[in-house]
Amino acid sequence: MKMPGRWLKNEKGQAIVESALVLPIILLLLLGMVEMGRMGNAYLTVTNAARHGARLGAVGGTNAEIAERVQSAATALDPATIVVEIYPEHQRTTGQDIRVTVSYPMSLILPLPTSILEGPVLVSSDTTMRIE
Repeated sequence: MKMPGRWLKNEKGQAIVESALVLPIILLLLLGMVEMGRMGNAYLTVTNAARHGARLGAVGGTNAEIAERVQSAATALDPATIVVEIYPEHQRTTGQDIRVTVSYPMSLILPLPTSILEGPVLVSSDTTMRIE
């Protein structure tokens, strides 16, 4: 009769069970924060690269020079996948605005968001400056 009561009061495996229940949630939150940090870094890099390209375009750079400047400003990203769009493409005049848009398709490392979000996440930024 004393055996069942003693077995019910035994709490030796309680911490292991609680850890097994909470650990996946903590890991998912931690990896989500890492992924958001990577996306934030990519966004800041793309924004900075667009700013560099627009500044060069505002002082008279050609489209090829602007694209090269954007590539060199975004060294943390894969230069083969960076897309640079310049508007207007030709015949820029003083006082007119130039807009440089930089896009970067970023692949995620977490398997959960890739099953929810199809394809890479597009990180994009544009900067507009007046031509001098």
